[in-house]
Amino acid sequence: QVQLLESGGGLVQAGGSLRLACVASGRDFAGYAMGWFRQAPGKEREWVGVVMQGGRRTYYRVEGRFTVSRDDVKNTAYLQLDNLEPDDTAVYYCAACWKSYYAGIYPNQPREYNYWGQGTQVIVSS
Repeated sequence: QVQLLESGGGLVQAGGSLRLACVASGRDFAGYAMGWFRQAPGKEREWVGVVMQGGRRTYYRVEGRFTVSRDDVKNTAYLQLDNLEPDDTAVYYCAACWKSYYAGIYPNQPREYNYWGQGTQVIVSS
């Protein structure tokens, strides 16, 4: 059993940055791929990115403004959000996936994840 707790959300002006953190409790954090999703009001939850086990492989829905990383010593995953836009306003969720994947293949669907955090709100003002 893994419990995830996100933090770092808030209100930011367009062009600003935020760093979200996801702290995991429980065992074997290093064995999980850590993904990030977001859900805006009235929209479906969408995948943002994932950092695979070991931290060397990262994949994104859209390259450029967001960066995922992890610190297995601290049992924490991160999502760096840069050059934020009003359309980035959403609740951001971290999720843990126990399955391993070959290089170039990665979990980007909610059903592939075993555990979820409660979410942290990001609001970007124009």
